[in-house]
Amino acid sequence: MADGREILYFDREPTPRDAVDTRDLPQVANRSQLRYDALLGEWVAIASHRQTRTFLPPADECPLDASSPGRPTEIPESSYEVVVFENRFPSLATGVDRDVPPTAPGAPLAELRPGYGRAEVVCFTDEHERVFADLGHDRARLVVDVWADRTETLGALDGVEYVFPFENHGEEIGVTLSHPHGQIYAYPYLPPRVERILASVDRHRESTGGDLFAEVEVAERSGPRVVTANEHWTAFVPAATRWPYEVQLFPTRRVPDIPSLTDEERDAFVDVYLDVLGRFAHRMDTPMPYIASWNQAPVRAGREDWWLHLQVFSFRRAPGKLKYLAGSESGMGAFITDTNPEDVAEQLRALVLP
Repeated sequence: MADGREILYFDREPTPRDAVDTRDLPQVANRSQLRYDALLGEWVAIASHRQTRTFLPPADECPLDASSPGRPTEIPESSYEVVVFENRFPSLATGVDRDVPPTAPGAPLAELRPGYGRAEVVCFTDEHERVFADLGHDRARLVVDVWADRTETLGALDGVEYVFPFENHGEEIGVTLSHPHGQIYAYPYLPPRVERILASVDRHRESTGGDLFAEVEVAERSGPRVVTANEHWTAFVPAATRWPYEVQLFPTRRVPDIPSLTDEERDAFVDVYLDVLGRFAHRMDTPMPYIASWNQAPVRAGREDWWLHLQVFSFRRAPGKLKYLAGSESGMGAFITDTNPEDVAEQLRALVLP
């Protein structure tokens, strides 16, 4: 790209790609830092340069569309299938300034590190008005292969400990660009959710001798909260969901990450995933905003204990009503859910999709 960022094109058939980014762009400012919260035992990324990122542009000015005469965008080509490129406003970057003091100003317990890592954008299609639920099987399957490719590539970077593909969908979720896209973060540490799950797996093994992931997967696969399933995947509402609407997708075979899925398992995932997204789109009067969050194994520690799964959840609790993370959730991290998991599963399961 014109400012030195990397861009990658993924096509189902070999396609010549030779367009040149003609824009006059300044070099990307990578000023991120990581600061350690000693009380919580968690890392926080400080990325104040992201305040200037593009925010809800008109549809005819979207930077994720393909380029056209007189209108160059982030993607120089005039059409594309799936594109991955480095975020112009990254929260983590490989080219970040490594020369940082050891601690935050006036806080000797707040260890400071460079905001090293990688933040990538994944554009699912060049059609601005489409959504993932409407991609169709073949294009969605290509996206799965892209996630697998990027997981392997980013996981091989020195210092990366976790690779996180995700999609924010809907303005209510906080999406600032309406073009259908997702992101991938490569963290230099284990995110809190992953650390907590691994600690629970260890604690369960020590106290019972059992395999926590396997026990949860087997129980949910035959339980009352299953929404849809096939031979290779089960989609269910978790028993203790935090969100008004949440579905988790587990493969039947234990694998640590997306690259470990076979071709047959990837095909089967697409079938179940598009079904779930269709149910989210038709449960209420308008499609629900959602976050799709891949829970993969860490790059190194704990891989043998992990079971790959995907969370799809929405903040919408009823037509026109959102679940706000207010005092209990935001202040104490203690979630109070406005819906009943068994009822949610029945509502989603009973939908007749067009």
